[in-house]
Amino acid sequence: MKSILIIEDEKAIAELERDYLESYGYTVELEGRGDIGLKKALEEQYDLIVLDVMLPKIDGFEICRQIRQTSNIPILMVTAKKEDIDKIRGLGLGADDYITKPFSPSELVARVKAHLARYERLTADKAERDESIRIRGLVIDKPSRRVMIHEKEAMLTSKEYELLLLLASHPNRVFEKEELFERIWGVDSNGDAATVTVHIRRLREKIEHDPSNPQYIDTIWGVGYRFKV
Repeated sequence: MKSILIIEDEKAIAELERDYLESYGYTVELEGRGDIGLKKALEEQYDLIVLDVMLPKIDGFEICRQIRQTSNIPILMVTAKKEDIDKIRGLGLGADDYITKPFSPSELVARVKAHLARYERLTADKAERDESIRIRGLVIDKPSRRVMIHEKEAMLTSKEYELLLLLASHPNRVFEKEELFERIWGVDSNGDAATVTVHIRRLREKIEHDPSNPQYIDTIWGVGYRFKV
């Protein structure tokens, strides 16, 4: 279910927008102050933001500018003004679209749907481009589940592959042995964290030039393992 943040200080308009969007299955949160709305936009996870221009404390232009410094989430700006200069300014700051009051709720829903669909296509394209992990001669090809080390294929078992993929997908993050066991084998599996140690050793033998001096999978003594970058 998609989550939408509406930053709008006119309560009646905000509630009308919320009611229509919720009727189409979206989860909607309202905020009437610009400064609090900005804080939520930066700290919480939403799929789209409906952003009024005129707000107390911080206006919509500044909110849009700050969001765009860290996120490409779709932003639909709303204004009561009809001047093109405001539209140009908002789009120049990174807004995806502009809608002028008064507008029909059905128009708002249509635009929200369109921008969510467009964003999904863009993120899907990015995911497709990110189907391979390449780090210092190591290539993990996700669609084929093949691992190449300096252009030679490393023949990994299913668990070895999953373990390597998990570690390489979170470079420099330290995983405890227990967490690795639970995530790869499952909490109901037979075995324990020692299983991880065995698989790490076998994995190093297949991808490391010198398993006793690993360049990829590092041991954090007393804790677990990390993938070095």
